[in-house]
Amino acid sequence: MERQAPRRTPLVFSHANGFPATCYARLFAELDDAFDIRYLPRLGHNPAYPVTDGWPEVMRELVDFIECGPHPVVAIGHSFGGFLSYLATAVRPDLFSALILLDAPIIGRLKARGLAMSKRFGLVDRITPARATRDRRQHWADEAEALAHFRTRKLFRHFAPECLADYVRYGTVEDPEAGGRVLWIDPAVEARIYCTVPHHMHQLLGRLQVPSGFIGGRDSDEVKRIGLSAMRGRFRLKRVEGGHLFPFEHPQETAQAIRDMAATLLAGNART
Repeated sequence: MERQAPRRTPLVFSHANGFPATCYARLFAELDDAFDIRYLPRLGHNPAYPVTDGWPEVMRELVDFIECGPHPVVAIGHSFGGFLSYLATAVRPDLFSALILLDAPIIGRLKARGLAMSKRFGLVDRITPARATRDRRQHWADEAEALAHFRTRKLFRHFAPECLADYVRYGTVEDPEAGGRVLWIDPAVEARIYCTVPHHMHQLLGRLQVPSGFIGGRDSDEVKRIGLSAMRGRFRLKRVEGGHLFPFEHPQETAQAIRDMAATLLAGNART
C-alpha cells in the first residue's frame, strides 16, 4: 500500500504594508513542506474593499478570502498583516486554528488614546511613516537600477541578499506607460493604511478566542516604541534576531520560529 504524505496545515499569510506577499518567497519556501500557504498578494488595493478608518473593509477582504479555502487556518501576519489578522480573529474566530503576529505589537490603552487624538487632529502622519511613504521614489529604469537604489536605503540594509532580490523582483512591476519598473504597492494606498490604523485593538484583547503567539525582532524599533505589556498573559511571546523586518533579514530563523510557535499553539488548542 502506498504511503501517503502527511497533510499540510492550512496557513494564510498577510503581508506588511508596502511589501507584497510574493516578496516573502524565501520564507514561504522554508515553510512549504509543513504548511499549505495561501495569501492575498496586495491587501488594500481592491476597490471592493476600500481602505477606511480602522480597516473594516480590508479586514473583510481577508475574511472573505479565508472563507473561500480550507479552514480553520493558522493566520500569520507581519506588521500591518498581523494587525489585520488579529482583527479578523475577533470577528470570525471559527475560521482560525491559531494566530501568530510577526512584529505586530498591540498598543495599550494609553497609547491607543494618543493615536486616536493624532487621527482626530490630522497629526497621524507625524507618528507613522505615512509622510515618508508619499515622498518615496517610485520609478527605476530596470531591476538593476532598483536593486542598486534599495541597497543604499537604511530600511533594507540588513536584508538577506536573496530577500532584497525578491523585493525588487516582486515589489516592483513593469510600467506600461513610461517603461522601466514602478512600485507594485501604490504609495498613496500605503500612506492611507498608515493614517487609518485602528486605535481600538486593545479593546479586543479580552475577546481573543484563538491560541495566539507573537514573534518580534530583538532590535525592532516597533517593539521598543510600543512595548509588549498589553499582550502579556494573552500571547505566547518570542524574540528572534533582527529588526522590524526580520522575516527578510533572517528567513530561515523566522521559519523555524514560526514552526515552533505553530506547533505549540496547535498542540494547546488540541487539548482544549
